[in-house]
Amino acid sequence: MSGAAPGRVLRLAILGWGLGDLAMGRRLAGAGWLIAEVAGLTAVAALTLALADTTWYVLPFLAGMGFIVAWTAQAIAAYRRAQRSSGAFPTAASGSSAVAVAWLTMPLLAWGTGFWLFAAESATPGAVLDRFVTAWPTSDVRAWDPSLSERPGELGEAAAIGRIRLSVMCAAGMLADDCGETAENLLHDIRVRITAETGTRATAVAEVVRFERRPSRFLGIFAASELVPVPTEPILRLDLAARPAALGSARWTIVNAEPG
Repeated sequence: MSGAAPGRVLRLAILGWGLGDLAMGRRLAGAGWLIAEVAGLTAVAALTLALADTTWYVLPFLAGMGFIVAWTAQAIAAYRRAQRSSGAFPTAASGSSAVAVAWLTMPLLAWGTGFWLFAAESATPGAVLDRFVTAWPTSDVRAWDPSLSERPGELGEAAAIGRIRLSVMCAAGMLADDCGETAENLLHDIRVRITAETGTRATAVAEVVRFERRPSRFLGIFAASELVPVPTEPILRLDLAARPAALGSARWTIVNAEPG
């Protein structure tokens, strides 16, 4: 085994699994780490594609975190092996050990934050409803995401009817004063809530609400008041179901939509 410079070994190990071992002449170990990296990336990608938007969304996240931990572990192991082989234990300096390992915080942060930008979109009824409310004000009848509903056309038609009703109510002065300024403003007085839920089924309603001020008690002693939403008119009724997905997981979707 050659006495390669520990700093160089570490930098190579961070660039690719096993490259540090290859630099030290450990071909078998280096090849093994390279194969493990490809297998790990493939497994994380496959799990992410299959499960990221299902009820098992935590599994691909943990797999990605495990991949980064293994990445760090093999780099540190190669670095320490290079130190032992050269008989030197230099202090960390810019461009070597501690600085190089710090670069691994970048994929850690990227995965830890970026994953949640697209994960768990269909993991719960609430997540599906949130996507629906985001798309409702502006989406065309034919433009609904098929992953949101088993019947995107039916959902689009019901949503369009709901928007028309809200527009009529807005013109009649029954909604907020700024309801006609933008399409999104139509939903200012709308509450979408789950009215019933079991393990595999859920029912939700989109309804117009008004707010009433009611007396309350702060800490059970001081007189106060609170605003309470009071439903006045249903606009849409949505039925949701958890459909089987990969590896025994489930994916929630809207299975029926009807004007209220």
